Amino acid sequence: MKRDELTGFLDRALDLPAFAGDVSNNGVQVEGVAEVRKALFAVDASRALFEAAVERDADFIFVHHGLSWGPSPRRLTGYVAERYRMLLANGITLYAAHLPLDAAPKFGNNAVLSQLIGLRDMEPFFRYDGVDIGFLGTLPSPRKLGELREFFAERFKVTPQCLGELSRSVSRVAVVSGGGGLDSLEEAAAHGADLLLTGELGHTMYHPARESRVAVLALGHYASETTGPRALMEVVAAKFGLEVEFVDIPTGL
Repeated sequence: MKRDELTGFLDRALDLPAFAGDVSNNGVQVEGVAEVRKALFAVDASRALFEAAVERDADFIFVHHGLSWGPSPRRLTGYVAERYRMLLANGITLYAAHLPLDAAPKFGNNAVLSQLIGLRDMEPFFRYDGVDIGFLGTLPSPRKLGELREFFAERFKVTPQCLGELSRSVSRVAVVSGGGGLDSLEEAAAHGADLLLTGELGHTMYHPARESRVAVLALGHYASETTGPRALMEVVAAKFGLEVEFVDIPTGL
C-alpha cells in the first residue's frame, strides 16, 4: 500500500492534532520508500529494532517511543547517527506515537489494559500536557490484589511490583501505563481509586501509597506499553490486509 495512505490513517486514528503539547514529535519521524509491503510494530525505537526490520525486509516501523523528542537530536553523531543511517539507507519509514497511543480510547495502551481486566463505567483520567491519557473504572466484582498480580504476571511474563496487601480486595481501578509516577498516584487517591495499575513504581510513591490506602501494581514500563502497539497492529492488518509483525525487545524495566 502507499506509505502516505497508511500514515494518513494513523494520523487520524490517533488524533494527532489533539496532542499539540506533546514534545514527542508524533507522526512520521523518518520518511522512507513510498510503497509499504511489511510493517513492524514495537515499543522502542532502537538499533536492535532497525536491524530486525532489515532482516525481515520491512519498510515501515511504528513505535511508541520514537527517536525525536522536542528539539533533539541536536547532532547526528555516534549511535544516533547509526540509527538514522540504517533507516535512511534501507528506505524505512519510522512513525512514532507517544501520548496519542496512551490515550487512544479503543486500542491505546491504557484502554487495552483496562479491557484486559474488564473495567466498567470507564472515564478519562490523569491529565498530562492538557490531555487525559489514562482511564478510571470499576471491576465487574471485587478482586484480590494478589489475583490481579498473578493474572498480569502470566499475561506479560513479568514479575509485577506491588504495594499493598495481596489479600486486599480492590474494585475501583486507575490505569496509567508507563511512568505515571507520584502524580498519577495522588490523582488516583483523589478519585477514590483502590488500585493504580501502572508501569513503574518509584521510591517516592511508597509512603503516599500506604498513607492514602491506594494499592499499586506496576507491570514494568515496557510490558505496560506493549498493549497499544499490538492492538493498533491488528487494526492496521484488518483494515489494509498489510503484512505486519510485532517485534518484542523487552528491557526488563
